[in-house]
Amino acid sequence: MKYYDKLVFELSRKGRTGYSLPANDFPVAEAVPDSLRRSEDALLPELSELEVVRHYTLLSQMNFGVDTGFYPLGSCTMKYNPKINEEIASMPAFAGVHPLQKAEGIERIYGEMEKALSEITGMAAFTFAPCAGAHGELTGLMIMRQYHIRRGDLARTKVIVPDSAHGTNPASAAVCGLEVVEVKSLANGRIDVEALKPLLDETVAGIMMTNPNTLGLFETQIDEIASLVHGAGGLLYYDGANMNPLMGVVRPGDMGFDIMHLNLHKTFSTPHGGGGPGSGPVGVAAHLKECMEGIKVSGWRGNFGVILRAYAYILMLGRENIAKVGEYSVLSANYIKESLKDVYRLPIEGVCKHEFVFDGLVNDGAHDDVHGATTLDVAKRLLDFGFHAPTIYFPLLFHQALMIEPTETESKETIDAFIDVMREIAREAAENPATLQEAPHSTPISRPDETTAARNPILKYQDN
Repeated sequence: MKYYDKLVFELSRKGRTGYSLPANDFPVAEAVPDSLRRSEDALLPELSELEVVRHYTLLSQMNFGVDTGFYPLGSCTMKYNPKINEEIASMPAFAGVHPLQKAEGIERIYGEMEKALSEITGMAAFTFAPCAGAHGELTGLMIMRQYHIRRGDLARTKVIVPDSAHGTNPASAAVCGLEVVEVKSLANGRIDVEALKPLLDETVAGIMMTNPNTLGLFETQIDEIASLVHGAGGLLYYDGANMNPLMGVVRPGDMGFDIMHLNLHKTFSTPHGGGGPGSGPVGVAAHLKECMEGIKVSGWRGNFGVILRAYAYILMLGRENIAKVGEYSVLSANYIKESLKDVYRLPIEGVCKHEFVFDGLVNDGAHDDVHGATTLDVAKRLLDFGFHAPTIYFPLLFHQALMIEPTETESKETIDAFIDVMREIAREAAENPATLQEAPHSTPISRPDETTAARNPILKYQDN
């Protein structure tokens, strides 16, 4: 272990200080009840200012982000956040505004963002209240329920969800008090329309879909699906997590979707990961605008700083360039897929959109792994080469799923380097699988017991 890999408590030395405060001119509060007073001093590290600075700087260098390396996280669109977005969001005129302040410039940005998103998606109106994608899903489903309630159609309490869907879809439906009904996929990865037909009855509120779907495949029968669902009295909900390849090319509204959410922290380049911030605005078709009224899911109109960053991104691209986002992301994904399908199993052939799924390493088909090397081993080994792992073991349709999304912001040189490393890992799996099974080798810790860590987390330093 390197000296500065130690915990800040391990670096502590009694009596060392890293601050200098003026004398306390205030009387000691005597009104604090004894029950709230400490019986002993808090366990705090004692360090110099330099040691504190080094500690937090080195901690920041351990974090992996799109600014430090390639982050091909499937279904998450971890694209670069241009720094002009950050500069604009940090301007005092924006950063200092109270959420309830009715500033003319703020109102204009909300209005222009609603107009831009409506034009991009084919929706008629948007609410910016939801603060994340799943928050947007819940909001959209509440709108769906409101639509049926207003029509007096109270029996519609079921939502159809494909077996390839994002896990938040059935979770959001359940939170909204709706029953989840699964529809199976065909061998080609698309929804089985014949299996969908018998599910459509007077109890169905709608269907939740993303298109392209979680396998990165466009649902080519979307017109028929929309006709069937609408014909049965249901609505179509669009999960906007996979909107990136469609921008400027195809609009969900034109496909027949009635409600959708967007992930501004995915499609529109704002910060992503680490638990936030996020923004999941929800759009609706014209006949649902009134159903948005009265649905309150946050105290404010969403995370304005995130909305502002997305606004800057849209203006930077402009109408003439926005379609290039999808075109380049699709090109990048297909380039990686075709370059690696001889060493990684490709369960579904054909052109993908912005992402695709491998099913582990190529072998004779009799086993789930190659010489004991699994998808988890591949993901861990990638860290040694400076690449973040793609999404693994999702979607659940494939046992050794490896889901790769390169986005449009990565250069060909970076993508080529990733391809070379993936091929090197495949070679190692065949020649020396222990190298993968013991990876990563270059990180502060290698393979913690993730099950124990989740069930019995140690959340504070324990002084032995």
